[in-house]
Amino acid sequence: MKPEDLKTLVTLAMPYGKYKGRLIADLPGAYLAWYARKGFPPGQLGVLLALALELDHNGLKGLLDPLRTDRKPPR
Repeated sequence: MKPEDLKTLVTLAMPYGKYKGRLIADLPGAYLAWYARKGFPPGQLGVLLALALELDHNGLKGLLDPLRTDRKPPR
């Protein structure tokens, strides 16, 4: 994993499938686990899906919140 992969999780959308258009960081844990059993796709997408699964499985998805660009600024 590269540090920039974390930023990519909150900016890159799933390119196909049931969750097409949803940010990788927002994919459900069950879907990520299904991919783990099926086999992650090759390349960067597979690396990102595996990383998203690790964060979800270990309860660390909150670490991505400061990296999100879609957040509203605090008042």
